[in-house]
Amino acid sequence: MTADQYSSLCIGVTGLNANDNPGPGIAVIRALKAGLGNGIRIVGLSYESMEPGIYMHELVDKTYQIPYPTAGTAALVERLEYIQEKEHLDLIIPNFDSELYNFIRIGPQLQQMGIKTFLPSHGQLALRDKINLGDFGRKHGFNIPADYKLYTIDDLKKATDELMFPLMIKGKFYEAYAAYTMDQAVKSFHQLGAAWGYPVIAQQLIRGTEINIAALGDGNGANISIIPMRKLYITDKGKAWAGVTIEDPKLIALADNFARATNWRGGYELEIMCDADDNLFILEINPRFPAWIYLTAAAGQNQPEALVKMAFGETLTPFTEYQVGKLFIRYSWDHVVDIADFQQISALGEL
Repeated sequence: MTADQYSSLCIGVTGLNANDNPGPGIAVIRALKAGLGNGIRIVGLSYESMEPGIYMHELVDKTYQIPYPTAGTAALVERLEYIQEKEHLDLIIPNFDSELYNFIRIGPQLQQMGIKTFLPSHGQLALRDKINLGDFGRKHGFNIPADYKLYTIDDLKKATDELMFPLMIKGKFYEAYAAYTMDQAVKSFHQLGAAWGYPVIAQQLIRGTEINIAALGDGNGANISIIPMRKLYITDKGKAWAGVTIEDPKLIALADNFARATNWRGGYELEIMCDADDNLFILEINPRFPAWIYLTAAAGQNQPEALVKMAFGETLTPFTEYQVGKLFIRYSWDHVVDIADFQQISALGEL
């Protein structure tokens, strides 16, 4: 495709929430506009009426609500067929872990509609799942903290005996809390199980420096882009509220090893802990762009832009350089909109 063709694309983007645990959608859109120009049309795909991106009209041209992932693929396809009739989407970029299974499954149907994606396979998705992460690490030689799958309180008691306090209690899809006592562990277990289902994961707590790596795999065992970031400010939910790009060949090698082991296709994020002995532990592998993905564009490797070009079959030369010392600081402000907009998206499912 030519630059003019890319600049006229219509792209659907999920993950429009921008609260204290933000979705990647807004950052993805900012990166797309920075790389492809403001002429692209962005169609937001939301799950709830209070997702702030719905009302950010300078970034999102039109928003449609789509069914929750639990509604299944038939409901999703039906809704996307309706949206496609109106919008003529060229590409969809899903940004939530919990929705990826459905979007991967309906890939052939999306292709028939004229909608492209650039996503991992179900097999790749399962490899890095929190419940499989320990087995994956042992098979491929990655350092993974010891973990325990929790279905009941008895499981939690066994995990605390084995892992000892403090430990991390993690939701199946999102959220994680440090537990220093049994009361804290029980509270987190019930809270995360109710929110995300079971199993909940108990994981050995590794102390050190928190580092995240945003990368883009080509599906053939290589990365097109790798950007490591050290967290400078972390929220109580463990989310980076500030971070800086860093240079470390070991981090690049770790991401390259992951791509070779999985043939990963699409964006992903490695959550790393570097301990006092400089050992790198993989805490989580998120199967999509992180919420701080705009930093990759600012540092010189625009990963969302590159994903779009790969989705359309363009062969890209892997990036080799980026700007070290690029700092992001997340902030919030009150975005004032008319109540009529909220009523319209709530009642009609589109705005």
